Amino acid sequence: MIDRSRGLLSSRPRLGGLAASAPVVFVLLWSTGFIVARYGTRDAGPLTFLSLRLFIAAIVLILIARITNAPRLTREQVKWAMITGVGLHAVYLGGVFVAADLGLPSGLSALISGLHPVLTSVGALLLLGETLSRRQWLGVACGVGGVVAVVVDRLEAGISGITAGALVAMAVSVVGMSAGTLLQRSRGGAMPLLLGTAVQYLVSAVILGVGAGTVEHFEVRFTARFWWSLLWAVVVLSIAAVLIMLWLLQRRAAARVSSLFFLTPALSTIEGALLFDERLGVLAVLGLVVALAGVALTTRQPRTAG
Repeated sequence: MIDRSRGLLSSRPRLGGLAASAPVVFVLLWSTGFIVARYGTRDAGPLTFLSLRLFIAAIVLILIARITNAPRLTREQVKWAMITGVGLHAVYLGGVFVAADLGLPSGLSALISGLHPVLTSVGALLLLGETLSRRQWLGVACGVGGVVAVVVDRLEAGISGITAGALVAMAVSVVGMSAGTLLQRSRGGAMPLLLGTAVQYLVSAVILGVGAGTVEHFEVRFTARFWWSLLWAVVVLSIAAVLIMLWLLQRRAAARVSSLFFLTPALSTIEGALLFDERLGVLAVLGLVVALAGVALTTRQPRTAG
């Protein structure tokens, strides 16, 4: 039977394997976003890079939707897609990229961003009535513990580039991501993913584009590094990773999906060690293990009789 939401991948009988692997794929892809932010802001202003990324991704999704005859949006769905898009993309990504442009290391950006599941869990409890079991709250605590372990590791490594502006940008980013996640869960459950995501990207591209033109004057150096960063950001992050995240939000509680972000700090730290020769300490590895345990506790489905 086909799910009435008619979203992408809505035929459920054949989704067992995909549903099991989707969170893993999402985390691996999403963790690379902080690396892309570091590369992308070397050759373009952060808002300029993001506005181009989201505009191109929106066009690609619209073309795919036309070719596949994907379901269209109602006026109500367009409205909520625009609102959630501001939080999930314009505010969240804008904060991450501005912080990277101000010199905040990718690992530390991922660390701060990795704390948003706590805010989302509390918001889901207060606003959506989603409750967590004791086991799931233990998972949240483990996730925070894993993030803290990586923070300590980064501090011992003597990280630099921490400014008030960068920290404010990341704080705004976390609030935007949590608000967007909660709205997507409460209002976007039946949103067709292809065109819904395209609308989210278009409105965010316009907002970021205004900022890029006003503050950065669309500053871009068209280097090979810029093109590779843009290609990865569009295909891997804005299309593959985000569609997986929105698909998961349609089928899982907001707190369970957001708990996956506990893994991104440690994974981004490992990626930074591989790509930028950053030190990878024992605490970072320990943080990854603890965060994995937290995600497992938070996302595991309770057993049902029969």
